[in-house]
Amino acid sequence: MFNVEIRKHNTSSFYNEAKEKYNNKRYEELHKRSIEQPEEFFADIANTVHWTKKWDRVLDNFHQPFTKWFVGGELNACYNAVDRHVESGKGSKVALIHDSPLTQTIRKVTYAELLDKVSHLAGGLAALGVKKGDRVLIYMPLIPEAIMAMLATARLGAIHSVVFGGFAARELCARIVHAEPKVIIAASCGVEPNKIIRYKDILNEAIECSSYKPEKCVIFQRKIETAPLDLDMDILWDDVLTLAGPHECVSIEANEPLYILYTSGTTDDPKGVQRPIGGHIATLTWTMSVIYGMGPNDVWWVASDLGWVVGHSYICYGPLLYGITSVMYEGKPDRTPDPGQYFRIIDEHKVNAIFTVPTSFRVIRREDPKASFGKMYSTKSLKKIFIAGEHCDYETKMWTENTFRVPVLNHWWQTETGHAITATCIGLGHSLKPPKHCAGLPFLGYNVKVVNEDGSESKPLELGRIVVKLPLPPGTLSTLYQAPERFCQIYFSKYPGYYDTMDAGYKDEFGYVFVTARDDDIINVAGHRLSTFAIEDVIFAHPDVIDATVVGVPEPTKGEVPLCLFVMRNHAKKNEDEICRDLIRMVREMIGPIASFRLAVAVKGLPRTRSGKVCRKSISNMAKDQEVKISGTVEDPTVYKDIKSVLQKLGFAISGPDPQ
Repeated sequence: MFNVEIRKHNTSSFYNEAKEKYNNKRYEELHKRSIEQPEEFFADIANTVHWTKKWDRVLDNFHQPFTKWFVGGELNACYNAVDRHVESGKGSKVALIHDSPLTQTIRKVTYAELLDKVSHLAGGLAALGVKKGDRVLIYMPLIPEAIMAMLATARLGAIHSVVFGGFAARELCARIVHAEPKVIIAASCGVEPNKIIRYKDILNEAIECSSYKPEKCVIFQRKIETAPLDLDMDILWDDVLTLAGPHECVSIEANEPLYILYTSGTTDDPKGVQRPIGGHIATLTWTMSVIYGMGPNDVWWVASDLGWVVGHSYICYGPLLYGITSVMYEGKPDRTPDPGQYFRIIDEHKVNAIFTVPTSFRVIRREDPKASFGKMYSTKSLKKIFIAGEHCDYETKMWTENTFRVPVLNHWWQTETGHAITATCIGLGHSLKPPKHCAGLPFLGYNVKVVNEDGSESKPLELGRIVVKLPLPPGTLSTLYQAPERFCQIYFSKYPGYYDTMDAGYKDEFGYVFVTARDDDIINVAGHRLSTFAIEDVIFAHPDVIDATVVGVPEPTKGEVPLCLFVMRNHAKKNEDEICRDLIRMVREMIGPIASFRLAVAVKGLPRTRSGKVCRKSISNMAKDQEVKISGTVEDPTVYKDIKSVLQKLGFAISGPDPQ
């Protein structure tokens, strides 16, 4: 039911042909070695970075799930990301390209300039009292200074906590209270299409509401708008750079935290993922070639924000550790100023690979389905596109591949893991045409299982809960900050001996992993568990639908039934009623009558986070008359008003409070 195409074609001839296509002895041998001989395997991986002190032992797994890697080893993340490249003669190489159509500027920062700014900023922070183990909170837009702040903090052996610049004062306050930063580094403002976000005003409000007060706030004044300073609390970025001379790198033990990153949507009770330095930077360096196939002179672009895990891993640390050029794009796929910007950046900066969310391409396709703006640019430098963070429907994937003429490769990972759990690994020679809808094969070090409710292993193609057998590989979360009991309860209590991804999915006969939904997004229709992603993929095949989501809503006989909210394409050929009839027919044909799919309705927009995910649970809760708290990560909270009105016309969301 969840993979109709594979089931339909699973004849012996098809199976043998597919087995030949997907068979990869090198991958199979390496994956087996990474699981059965982890100490030997990951010792080799650790040698991709510079250690100031060799580890005493590779793996300490005596206190699961608090696994430790490279115990006793010491190193510094900033040294590995910056200093060692300058020392090897690569100081003139461009480390960062900041492209901002919002401010009409393009800036290139070399590794030598990065070292100069970061070492002086570290010296200034040390003069302000920041030392090894202290927390530094960073509240900045996507600008090079944000990466400088991260690296300067890491240079001192301190712990950074980057807060997404779009967060309001309430969310920022919660993170200040929880992390207790000695110093906060912020920018005067951020920029959105047609408006300026005054970060300093938001920061002032957050500090005023906070029960904990930082000792100092370092303020970077952007030229587009400066902010008034509090003379007792604030100090200018430029002044901090001159407080002291350059500071040397401080070595820290491999299992000490590099950073704390709060998962999206945490407000009243923040969940701070704590990342250990040693395994993380070694793994990230390695993944740049083994997963993404990047060469030493390639240009890499991740279209995300530093406030998300993707930004930490692959805008900042991954490409800099590997010594290549990382593009930072401060803009939108479509409105800054047109839907040709992705094409322009590829052409102008000779980008070799992109990593982004599928929504970026949905937006471009919605505004410019024939890529008329894009045709003004050359994308010959581009070799591959990687997507993650949300389900990618097949129509969007095919449009993107046909438009950019490169493979579009899905992979799956989480804030908690810090890098991919499953992927198509370019460096291991995986097929660039993996099975439709899959998220790739388990990455090296991940012993991925799909289990039933009772913990027994599911059969191939059987939907279940995706878990990872312990120990987790190097670089994944070591605990939750100041919450070890909660760490154990959330991730390891339901399936002892396994990390619970809380995602649903299945494996096929060849070992490929299919992630169908967050387990919360599975709809239970009269005892039959249906994946929201499976239905959505059918919906997206309609030529007049540009965005959509499926949620479960109450039904007295079946318990729950699926409801589709969809956004119509501009200049759609059919009206809403005609599209609804088409969708009901299509789902019945592709999924079957078991889906009980009879509810589809058009809306103006969907509540997507800035990282691209649809807040399905909030829509479902609203339909059930439950309280809905709007996450600070939602890009356009105003869509909830229209959605509630639409739900009420269908007989849902009658007595519940308005989303807040």
